[in-house]
Amino acid sequence: MKKKKLRTAIYPGSFDPITNGHLDVIKRACKIFDNVVIAVSVNVSKNPLFSLEERVKFISVATSNLSGIKIDVLDGLLVEFAKKISAQAVIRGLRAVSDFEYEFQMALMNRKLYPGLEVIFFMPSNKYAFLSSSLIKEVASLGGSVKEFVPPIVEEALLMKFRKEGDTNYYI
Repeated sequence: MKKKKLRTAIYPGSFDPITNGHLDVIKRACKIFDNVVIAVSVNVSKNPLFSLEERVKFISVATSNLSGIKIDVLDGLLVEFAKKISAQAVIRGLRAVSDFEYEFQMALMNRKLYPGLEVIFFMPSNKYAFLSSSLIKEVASLGGSVKEFVPPIVEEALLMKFRKEGDTNYYI
């Protein structure tokens, strides 16, 4: 009897921080793939709010109830990482037409560099179509509630980051 080959997908991103939109994509990817590797990218050109270690911890806690999840650090070319872990696909989210051009260019470049790697685009659920980590950080920094948009561990971390000294009435 031939052993079934496990299907592995990579979901790369900075996840600064992970949102419920990201989690929606992860849960849906878990229905299709045996293994989903969440690859937290190290991007020196970005100035992340949370450290790499914090982002990995947030993802670990937020996905602890899912099976087939692995979290890893991506520090280099995605296609080299994909080859190293024998991934068949890359998962990407598309929220709007504005995401498409960039994602399309990246998908074509990755295909050129590694023809065996497929890119699969997930449309977000309607309730998360507008979400981005940048928007979450902006709302939180201005004192707005992000409770319904992020996992509890992220909400608490954002509160701590943006709480002003002596402020007891945060999220009025």
